[in-house]
Amino acid sequence: MDDFDVVIAGGGIAGLTAGMLSARLGRSTLVVTGLSPGGHLVTIDRIDGMPGFPEGVPGYELCPIAEEQAQEAGAEFRASEVERLEQLDGGWRVGTPEGDVQARAVILATGSRLKQLGVPGEERLTGRGVSHCASCDAPLMRDQVVGVVGGGDSALQETLTLVGPVSEVIIFERGSELTAQPVYRDEVVQNPKVTVRFDTVVEEILGEQKISAARVRNSATGDVEEVALGGIFPFVGLEPNSELVQDLLALDDDGSVRTDSHMRTDLPGLFAAGTLRSESPSQAASSAGDGATAAKAARAYLDDGSWPQIGE
Repeated sequence: MDDFDVVIAGGGIAGLTAGMLSARLGRSTLVVTGLSPGGHLVTIDRIDGMPGFPEGVPGYELCPIAEEQAQEAGAEFRASEVERLEQLDGGWRVGTPEGDVQARAVILATGSRLKQLGVPGEERLTGRGVSHCASCDAPLMRDQVVGVVGGGDSALQETLTLVGPVSEVIIFERGSELTAQPVYRDEVVQNPKVTVRFDTVVEEILGEQKISAARVRNSATGDVEEVALGGIFPFVGLEPNSELVQDLLALDDDGSVRTDSHMRTDLPGLFAAGTLRSESPSQAASSAGDGATAAKAARAYLDDGSWPQIGE
Protein backbone atom coordinates (compact mmCIF):
# COMPACT_ATOMS: atom_id res chain seq x y z
CA MET A 1 0.00 0.00 0.00
CA ASP A 2 1.43 3.38 -1.05
CA ASP A 3 2.21 5.74 1.80
CA PHE A 4 2.01 9.55 1.66
CA ASP A 5 2.39 12.34 4.14
CA VAL A 6 -0.71 14.09 2.80
CA VAL A 7 -3.57 12.84 0.63
CA ILE A 8 -6.00 15.41 -0.77
CA ALA A 9 -9.50 14.36 -1.79
CA GLY A 10 -10.70 16.67 -4.54
CA GLY A 11 -9.30 18.37 -7.63
CA GLY A 12 -10.97 21.77 -7.48
CA ILE A 13 -9.12 24.98 -6.72
CA ALA A 14 -8.96 24.22 -2.98
CA GLY A 15 -7.50 20.76 -3.53
CA LEU A 16 -5.09 21.90 -6.23
CA THR A 17 -3.79 24.77 -4.10
CA ALA A 18 -3.39 22.46 -1.12
CA GLY A 19 -1.53 19.98 -3.30
CA MET A 20 0.81 22.63 -4.66
CA LEU A 21 1.71 24.08 -1.26
CA SER A 22 1.95 20.73 0.50
CA ALA A 23 4.46 19.53 -2.09
CA ARG A 24 6.39 22.78 -1.91
CA LEU A 25 6.61 22.34 1.85
CA GLY A 26 8.42 19.08 1.24
CA ARG A 27 5.62 16.65 2.03
CA SER A 28 4.91 13.63 -0.15
CA THR A 29 1.50 14.52 -1.54
CA LEU A 30 -1.19 12.73 -3.52
CA VAL A 31 -4.15 14.58 -5.03
CA VAL A 32 -7.11 12.33 -5.83
CA THR A 33 -8.92 14.61 -8.26
CA GLY A 34 -12.20 12.79 -8.73
CA LEU A 35 -13.43 11.86 -12.17
CA SER A 36 -13.96 15.51 -13.17
CA PRO A 37 -10.76 17.38 -12.30
CA GLY A 38 -11.37 21.03 -11.60
CA GLY A 39 -14.81 20.41 -10.15
CA HIS A 40 -17.65 22.86 -10.66
CA LEU A 41 -15.27 25.70 -11.58
CA VAL A 42 -14.47 24.23 -14.98
CA THR A 43 -18.03 25.01 -16.12
CA ILE A 44 -17.76 28.72 -15.25
CA ASP A 45 -16.94 31.01 -18.15
CA ARG A 46 -15.59 33.88 -16.06
CA ILE A 47 -14.32 33.73 -12.48
CA ASP A 48 -13.93 37.18 -10.99
CA GLY A 49 -12.02 38.17 -7.88
CA MET A 50 -8.97 35.96 -8.42
CA PRO A 51 -5.76 37.96 -7.81
CA GLY A 52 -3.71 38.29 -10.98
CA PHE A 53 -6.73 38.12 -13.31
CA PRO A 54 -8.24 41.63 -13.41
CA GLU A 55 -10.52 40.73 -16.33
CA GLY A 56 -11.58 37.44 -14.79
CA VAL A 57 -10.49 33.96 -15.86
CA PRO A 58 -12.43 30.96 -17.20
CA GLY A 59 -12.51 28.06 -14.78
CA TYR A 60 -11.41 25.71 -17.55
CA GLU A 61 -8.18 27.74 -17.79
CA LEU A 62 -7.60 28.43 -14.08
CA CYS A 63 -7.80 24.84 -12.89
CA PRO A 64 -5.31 23.37 -15.40
CA ILE A 65 -2.87 26.16 -14.50
CA ALA A 66 -3.18 25.26 -10.81
CA GLU A 67 -2.82 21.54 -11.56
CA GLU A 68 0.35 22.16 -13.56
CA GLN A 69 1.81 24.20 -10.69
CA ALA A 70 1.05 21.41 -8.22
CA GLN A 71 2.66 18.80 -10.49
CA GLU A 72 5.75 20.95 -10.95
CA ALA A 73 5.99 21.28 -7.17
CA GLY A 74 6.10 17.49 -6.89
CA ALA A 75 2.51 16.46 -6.08
CA GLU A 76 1.29 13.19 -7.54
CA PHE A 77 -2.15 12.93 -9.13
CA ARG A 78 -4.71 10.19 -9.44
CA ALA A 79 -7.88 10.66 -11.51
CA SER A 80 -10.07 8.60 -9.24
CA GLU A 81 -12.59 8.89 -6.42
CA VAL A 82 -11.99 8.60 -2.70
CA GLU A 83 -14.61 6.04 -1.73
CA ARG A 84 -13.89 5.63 1.99
CA LEU A 85 -11.77 6.88 4.86
CA GLU A 86 -10.65 4.79 7.81
CA GLN A 87 -8.90 6.25 10.83
CA LEU A 88 -5.74 4.38 11.75
CA ASP A 89 -3.31 4.71 14.60
CA GLY A 90 -1.37 7.81 13.58
CA GLY A 91 -2.94 8.20 10.17
CA TRP A 92 -5.66 7.36 7.66
CA ARG A 93 -6.44 4.66 5.15
CA VAL A 94 -7.81 6.22 1.96
CA GLY A 95 -9.79 3.86 -0.24
CA THR A 96 -10.03 4.28 -4.02
CA PRO A 97 -11.19 1.89 -6.78
CA GLU A 98 -7.53 1.39 -7.76
CA GLY A 99 -6.52 0.38 -4.26
CA ASP A 100 -5.90 1.86 -0.84
CA VAL A 101 -3.24 4.36 0.13
CA GLN A 102 -2.11 5.44 3.57
CA ALA A 103 -1.75 9.04 4.69
CA ARG A 104 -0.57 10.72 7.84
CA ALA A 105 -2.96 13.60 7.08
CA VAL A 106 -5.97 14.00 4.78
CA ILE A 107 -7.34 17.23 3.35
CA LEU A 108 -10.97 17.02 2.23
CA ALA A 109 -11.58 19.33 -0.72
CA THR A 110 -14.50 17.56 -2.39
CA GLY A 111 -16.39 20.79 -2.99
CA SER A 112 -20.11 21.13 -3.53
CA ARG A 113 -22.73 20.42 -6.14
CA LEU A 114 -25.53 22.62 -7.38
CA LYS A 115 -28.83 22.17 -5.59
CA GLN A 116 -31.74 20.79 -7.54
CA LEU A 117 -35.05 22.59 -7.70
CA GLY A 118 -36.82 19.36 -6.80
CA VAL A 119 -39.75 20.03 -9.13
CA PRO A 120 -41.52 17.72 -11.59
CA GLY A 121 -39.80 17.50 -14.96
CA GLU A 122 -36.39 18.65 -13.76
CA GLU A 123 -34.66 15.28 -13.61
CA ARG A 124 -36.39 13.91 -16.68
CA LEU A 125 -35.40 16.90 -18.84
CA THR A 126 -31.85 17.33 -17.57
CA GLY A 127 -29.70 17.37 -20.69
CA ARG A 128 -32.78 18.19 -22.75
CA GLY A 129 -32.95 21.87 -21.95
CA VAL A 130 -32.36 21.74 -18.21
CA SER A 131 -28.69 22.62 -17.71
CA HIS A 132 -26.18 23.87 -15.14
CA CYS A 133 -23.56 24.99 -17.65
CA ALA A 134 -24.24 28.10 -19.71
CA SER A 135 -20.87 28.02 -21.47
CA CYS A 136 -21.59 24.41 -22.53
CA ASP A 137 -25.17 24.74 -23.70
CA ALA A 138 -25.81 28.38 -24.59
CA PRO A 139 -24.70 27.87 -28.22
CA LEU A 140 -27.36 25.17 -28.56
CA MET A 141 -30.07 27.65 -27.52
CA ARG A 142 -29.17 30.43 -29.93
CA ASP A 143 -31.98 32.94 -30.53
CA GLN A 144 -34.26 31.25 -28.00
CA VAL A 145 -35.78 32.52 -24.75
CA VAL A 146 -34.20 30.81 -21.76
CA GLY A 147 -34.75 30.97 -18.01
CA VAL A 148 -32.34 31.24 -15.10
CA VAL A 149 -33.56 30.33 -11.60
CA GLY A 150 -31.92 32.24 -8.76
CA GLY A 151 -30.50 35.67 -8.04
CA GLY A 152 -27.07 34.97 -6.54
CA ASP A 153 -23.59 35.26 -8.02
CA SER A 154 -23.70 31.98 -9.96
CA ALA A 155 -27.12 32.71 -11.45
CA LEU A 156 -26.11 36.14 -12.66
CA GLN A 157 -22.72 34.99 -13.94
CA GLU A 158 -24.49 32.37 -16.03
CA THR A 159 -26.99 34.97 -17.19
CA LEU A 160 -24.15 37.13 -18.50
CA THR A 161 -22.79 34.13 -20.41
CA LEU A 162 -26.19 33.36 -21.90
CA VAL A 163 -27.07 36.85 -23.15
CA GLY A 164 -24.67 36.59 -26.08
CA PRO A 165 -26.30 33.82 -28.13
CA VAL A 166 -29.90 33.73 -26.82
CA SER A 167 -32.67 36.20 -27.61
CA GLU A 168 -33.79 36.78 -24.01
CA VAL A 169 -32.99 35.60 -20.49
CA ILE A 170 -35.77 35.57 -17.91
CA ILE A 171 -34.51 35.40 -14.33
CA PHE A 172 -36.95 33.78 -11.90
CA GLU A 173 -36.14 34.97 -8.37
CA ARG A 174 -38.29 33.76 -5.48
CA GLY A 175 -37.35 36.77 -3.35
CA SER A 176 -37.86 40.48 -3.82
CA GLU A 177 -34.28 41.34 -4.82
CA LEU A 178 -31.16 39.96 -6.46
CA THR A 179 -28.57 38.88 -3.90
CA ALA A 180 -25.50 38.78 -6.15
CA GLN A 181 -22.55 41.16 -5.93
CA PRO A 182 -23.37 44.68 -7.14
CA VAL A 183 -21.01 44.35 -10.12
CA TYR A 184 -23.12 41.46 -11.47
CA ARG A 185 -26.45 43.05 -10.54
CA ASP A 186 -25.63 46.28 -12.32
CA GLU A 187 -24.52 44.53 -15.48
CA VAL A 188 -27.58 42.28 -15.54
CA VAL A 189 -30.27 44.90 -14.91
CA GLN A 190 -28.76 47.19 -17.54
CA ASN A 191 -28.81 44.51 -20.22
CA PRO A 192 -31.85 44.89 -22.52
CA LYS A 193 -31.95 41.15 -23.16
CA VAL A 194 -32.58 40.33 -19.48
CA THR A 195 -35.95 40.37 -17.69
CA VAL A 196 -36.10 39.81 -13.93
CA ARG A 197 -39.28 38.39 -12.39
CA PHE A 198 -39.27 38.73 -8.62
CA ASP A 199 -41.45 36.78 -6.16
CA THR A 200 -41.59 33.99 -8.74
CA VAL A 201 -41.28 30.29 -7.96
CA VAL A 202 -40.73 27.60 -10.60
CA GLU A 203 -43.12 24.76 -9.78
CA GLU A 204 -42.75 22.47 -12.80
CA ILE A 205 -40.67 22.11 -15.95
CA LEU A 206 -42.73 21.10 -18.96
CA GLY A 207 -41.89 19.28 -22.18
CA GLU A 208 -41.82 15.85 -23.78
CA GLN A 209 -38.53 15.19 -25.58
CA LYS A 210 -37.14 18.59 -24.55
CA ILE A 211 -38.18 21.53 -22.41
CA SER A 212 -41.01 23.66 -23.76
CA ALA A 213 -42.02 25.82 -20.78
CA ALA A 214 -41.90 26.35 -17.05
CA ARG A 215 -44.94 26.58 -14.82
CA VAL A 216 -44.34 29.42 -12.38
CA ARG A 217 -46.25 30.94 -9.49
CA ASN A 218 -46.13 34.51 -8.25
CA SER A 219 -45.82 34.20 -4.47
CA ALA A 220 -47.25 37.69 -3.92
CA THR A 221 -50.42 37.27 -5.98
CA GLY A 222 -50.76 33.48 -6.24
CA ASP A 223 -51.08 33.71 -10.02
CA VAL A 224 -49.85 30.67 -11.98
CA GLU A 225 -48.77 30.73 -15.62
CA GLU A 226 -46.73 28.84 -18.16
CA VAL A 227 -43.71 30.63 -19.61
CA ALA A 228 -42.44 29.26 -22.94
CA LEU A 229 -38.70 28.51 -22.77
CA GLY A 230 -36.05 26.83 -24.86
CA GLY A 231 -33.92 26.06 -21.81
CA ILE A 232 -33.68 26.62 -18.08
CA PHE A 233 -30.63 26.95 -15.81
CA PRO A 234 -31.22 26.41 -12.06
CA PHE A 235 -28.70 28.11 -9.75
CA VAL A 236 -30.28 28.07 -6.32
CA GLY A 237 -27.33 27.33 -4.09
CA LEU A 238 -24.83 24.60 -3.29
CA GLU A 239 -24.87 21.30 -1.39
CA PRO A 240 -21.56 20.12 0.12
CA ASN A 241 -20.19 16.82 -1.14
CA SER A 242 -19.72 15.49 2.38
CA GLU A 243 -21.11 11.98 2.05
CA LEU A 244 -17.60 10.59 2.46
CA VAL A 245 -17.47 11.71 6.11
CA GLN A 246 -21.11 11.71 7.13
CA ASP A 247 -20.48 8.75 9.46
CA LEU A 248 -17.19 10.15 10.76
CA LEU A 249 -18.00 13.75 11.62
CA ALA A 250 -20.92 15.74 12.99
CA LEU A 251 -22.01 17.89 10.05
CA ASP A 252 -23.89 21.17 10.00
CA ASP A 253 -27.56 21.14 9.05
CA ASP A 254 -26.68 21.84 5.42
CA GLY A 255 -24.15 19.00 5.35
CA SER A 256 -21.04 21.15 5.52
CA VAL A 257 -17.99 20.17 7.59
CA ARG A 258 -17.11 22.16 10.68
CA THR A 259 -13.54 23.37 10.95
CA ASP A 260 -11.51 25.86 12.93
CA SER A 261 -9.56 28.70 11.34
CA HIS A 262 -6.75 26.26 10.46
CA MET A 263 -9.17 24.03 8.53
CA ARG A 264 -8.91 21.31 11.21
CA THR A 265 -11.92 19.08 11.85
CA ASP A 266 -12.72 17.23 15.07
CA LEU A 267 -10.57 14.24 14.04
CA PRO A 268 -6.77 14.42 14.25
CA GLY A 269 -5.10 14.64 10.87
CA LEU A 270 -8.33 15.38 8.99
CA PHE A 271 -8.78 18.81 7.40
CA ALA A 272 -11.49 20.34 5.21
CA ALA A 273 -11.10 23.19 2.74
CA GLY A 274 -13.17 25.07 0.18
CA THR A 275 -16.94 25.07 -0.27
CA LEU A 276 -17.17 21.81 1.67
CA ARG A 277 -16.49 23.55 4.97
CA SER A 278 -18.94 25.49 7.14
CA GLU A 279 -19.24 29.22 6.54
CA SER A 280 -17.32 29.07 3.27
CA PRO A 281 -17.71 32.29 1.25
CA SER A 282 -18.08 30.04 -1.83
CA GLN A 283 -15.60 32.07 -3.85
CA ALA A 284 -12.71 30.66 -5.87
CA ALA A 285 -10.21 32.97 -4.16
CA SER A 286 -11.35 31.97 -0.68
CA SER A 287 -11.26 28.27 -1.60
CA ALA A 288 -7.68 28.64 -2.80
CA GLY A 289 -6.86 30.35 0.50
CA ASP A 290 -8.48 27.49 2.40
CA GLY A 291 -6.33 25.00 0.52
CA ALA A 292 -3.15 26.90 1.38
CA THR A 293 -4.19 27.19 5.04
CA ALA A 294 -4.95 23.46 5.24
CA ALA A 295 -1.59 22.54 3.69
CA LYS A 296 0.34 24.68 6.18
CA ALA A 297 -1.72 23.32 9.08
CA ALA A 298 -1.08 19.77 7.88
CA ARG A 299 2.66 20.42 7.91
CA ALA A 300 2.43 21.77 11.47
CA TYR A 301 0.44 18.71 12.54
CA LEU A 302 2.95 16.34 10.97
CA ASP A 303 5.76 18.21 12.73
CA ASP A 304 4.38 18.20 16.27
CA GLY A 305 1.26 16.01 16.34
CA SER A 306 -0.81 18.47 18.36
CA TRP A 307 -4.54 18.66 17.67
CA PRO A 308 -6.70 21.05 19.72
CA GLN A 309 -10.46 20.65 19.67
CA ILE A 310 -12.41 23.03 17.50
CA GLY A 311 -13.05 26.20 19.49
CA GLU A 312 -9.95 25.93 21.67
